[in-house]
Amino acid sequence: MATIGDFDPLNSIVPATKIEITASCRNLLDMDTFSKSDPGNCLLSHTDSSHSSFICFGRTEVIDNTLNPDFVRKFVLDFFFEEKQNLRFDVFKYYSFIVSHKSFFLNTCCPVSYTFLSHFLSGIPGKKCGTIIFTAEELSNCRDIATMQFCANKLDKKDFFGKSDPFLVFYRSNEDGTFTICHKTEVIKNNLNPVWQSFTIPVRALCNGDYDRTVKVDVYDWDRDGSHDFIGEFTTSYRELSRGQSQFNVYEVLNPKKKGKKKKYINSGTVTLLSFKVESDQSCFIRPTSLHYMSPYQMNAYAMALKAVGEIIQDYDSDKLFPAYGFGAKLPPDGKISHAFPLNFNSENPNCVGIEGVLEAYFQSLRTVQLYGPTNFAPVINQVARSAAEVTDGSQYFVLLMITDGVISDMAQTKEAVVNAASLPMSVIIVGVGPAEFDAMEELDGDEVRVSSRGRFAERDIVQFVPFRDYIDRSGNQVLSMARLAKDVLAEIPDQLLSFMKSRGIEPRPPLPVTSDSPSVSTTTATNTSTTKHCNPHP
Repeated sequence: MATIGDFDPLNSIVPATKIEITASCRNLLDMDTFSKSDPGNCLLSHTDSSHSSFICFGRTEVIDNTLNPDFVRKFVLDFFFEEKQNLRFDVFKYYSFIVSHKSFFLNTCCPVSYTFLSHFLSGIPGKKCGTIIFTAEELSNCRDIATMQFCANKLDKKDFFGKSDPFLVFYRSNEDGTFTICHKTEVIKNNLNPVWQSFTIPVRALCNGDYDRTVKVDVYDWDRDGSHDFIGEFTTSYRELSRGQSQFNVYEVLNPKKKGKKKKYINSGTVTLLSFKVESDQSCFIRPTSLHYMSPYQMNAYAMALKAVGEIIQDYDSDKLFPAYGFGAKLPPDGKISHAFPLNFNSENPNCVGIEGVLEAYFQSLRTVQLYGPTNFAPVINQVARSAAEVTDGSQYFVLLMITDGVISDMAQTKEAVVNAASLPMSVIIVGVGPAEFDAMEELDGDEVRVSSRGRFAERDIVQFVPFRDYIDRSGNQVLSMARLAKDVLAEIPDQLLSFMKSRGIEPRPPLPVTSDSPSVSTTTATNTSTTKHCNPHP
């Protein structure tokens, strides 16, 4: 979608731009008895093409124990100047892992035509539900991402029985003098000299391409009840941060109230920038309509499917090391097409630590490779089959998780690979993402008719296929949707494992202490990095 700077009135049909919406709430209705409410998510919906109903667009993160949440996760959408775009915001109370529609705080509708709006909330008759505040800002074309790390020294002690549990909150300044939250670090428990983990943030989220724009950083002491204690604040800018570690980036943390009361007050500690790196985010050149498009604020379909299934299946892997491969991309530096390349680009050791490590490698690969067809399944299936063929004594069982858009270019070779793999200790899970027809995937899933190749049928049914779109909850309840997906995807694995063991006469072993030698399920993930509709990553 074009931005204002790119708009050509002679060639474009509808002028449009990207806008970022930030949501906050104030004085929400307290619905808990012994604590404050947990406004688990702010859900954004927009009208469909007929303007008769609302479609879920996205949701924010969960914030515990507060009636005045400032949501970090943003909504980025196309703004059409000549159209009335109605949006609806719903805030839900969060019970553990279940978001209940019956206990919503509010909903409010408004057209997208303002830069700052405040709305009273409705939803529970006869009660004041609070206020929602949201700002909308046009996004720049800046494609850079910044990675930085901070530490602190001698922060104020805020806890009576301990030290402090500090975390940082970053805000970018607005034209009207207000600030918009853009990042929170993790909490470091009981430490006045914390070192926070490095984090990556789009430059346009930090300053929207204006390198001299003020960036305010608040330092808080975390409290379980949500009433976090303010330690102090400091200001900086992207240009200042880009100087890296130097005397310019050692900041005094100041608390204005303490400074006004105490004559000898110096500061409430210091915060130091340890490292700063900026690079161009090549993933930004993936079309927004691509299934691989990486919004700065929400996961794409590939990542959602990988996280939902992977977080369940990883519990059955003893060492939590997962070989992860991509298929369907041109690789640097020579642009060679590959259909089974390590996502971490380490051919000697393709293992990633945990599903979070796989996700990190996937996101990094999107910034490095060029998406390219065709989409061949056989190479990555054969890759895992070679590993499975080396361990057939029942001590290991291999599960290949493949996430794809459903298009397959080497069906004959894939069938042969599946038939060969059926005699090995392995299963194949295929999650289809996107709107494509999945007839080929259904054919590989041998529930009705066993897969065959050259007149030879597969010894076992080892393929389980599910379409991701069937698990997208129309209400926007992603938590429940992902739980259903994981359950159905993994439903056949136990029977497939047992069928191999029985066919080889492998008896259950007596219980063993949990060691590296204990039998385990080894999981391999493969992500289809090619699409037929969006082969070229450039807009």
